[in-house]
Amino acid sequence: MKTAFVGKGGSGKTTLAALYARHLAAEGRPVLAVDADINQHLAVALGGPAHAATPMRPLGEHLPAIKEYLRGDNPRIGSAAEMVKTTPPGRGSRLLRVVEENPVYAACVGTVGGVRMAATGEFSAADLGVACYHSKVGAVELLLNHMLDGPGEYVVVDMTAGADSFASGLFTRFDRTFLVCEPTVRSVGVYRQYAGYARDYGVALSVIGNKVEDATDVEFLREHVGADLLTWFGRSAYVRRAERGTVGPLHDLEEENRAVLRRLADAVDGTTQDWPAFTRWAHEFHRRNAEAWANDRTGVDLAAQIDPEFQLGDAVAGQVPRRHALSG
Repeated sequence: MKTAFVGKGGSGKTTLAALYARHLAAEGRPVLAVDADINQHLAVALGGPAHAATPMRPLGEHLPAIKEYLRGDNPRIGSAAEMVKTTPPGRGSRLLRVVEENPVYAACVGTVGGVRMAATGEFSAADLGVACYHSKVGAVELLLNHMLDGPGEYVVVDMTAGADSFASGLFTRFDRTFLVCEPTVRSVGVYRQYAGYARDYGVALSVIGNKVEDATDVEFLREHVGADLLTWFGRSAYVRRAERGTVGPLHDLEEENRAVLRRLADAVDGTTQDWPAFTRWAHEFHRRNAEAWANDRTGVDLAAQIDPEFQLGDAVAGQVPRRHALSG
């Protein structure tokens, strides 16, 4: 089950994404966390050191090799150079499970705070003026397009703040999206923007109230987000210590806030994976990107990469191709 955490900058979405991923890992559930925020703080929120190198290489540094690996023997894709962020899988493509041994994970996944995670990589000085952050997030979109996950398996993605994910089709790659919302006018404004964009695409959206102090905060959220309000996270001494660099064991988290993490897991477990819709939107956004820029960039008609006879889901669960080394 693929889950996104979104929200206004400073709302606490990275903190909650990290707590949720740690909760899943502590229960022994298969989980992969991905930092897709332009500000790469998920590793620290998971309990990693603030100024030390992470144990994984950024996905963006391995993008050509990742494309070559995922392409597999798909006859519709002539070369890895013809793959773009929206390229969907087809017959012959290599698919990924949440937990398995494969060269993509060997190169780009490490363990931080007991959680397996990957990261897009920071927006560096070399990118200034010549690249946009979505070029890095494209690696995440490719992975999610090729992810063969099921109930009881979890991918947790910390997205960039605001509604930036709508600059691509990435927002349709999730089974459930959690929008973290403070009881403030500005935070509610981000919710309205996100909900407005998502409504036409059938995005399963739930709001998590954060930094809630009393009943008036809850009423404010109910007034402005209505039935989308799933639960709320109270002010937390545990979180304040974590924000100062001391990430304690999860059992030290206040019980009422631990209950929120269980509520999130229940909501995800109660979500039905809509593989036909997942496939339909993957094809739609691939066509849009092909027409807008990717055909000119690659010199080929990328719409021909769409395999109309292929759909991810339980029907192909036993057809994950053999593993090969990741080069590059």
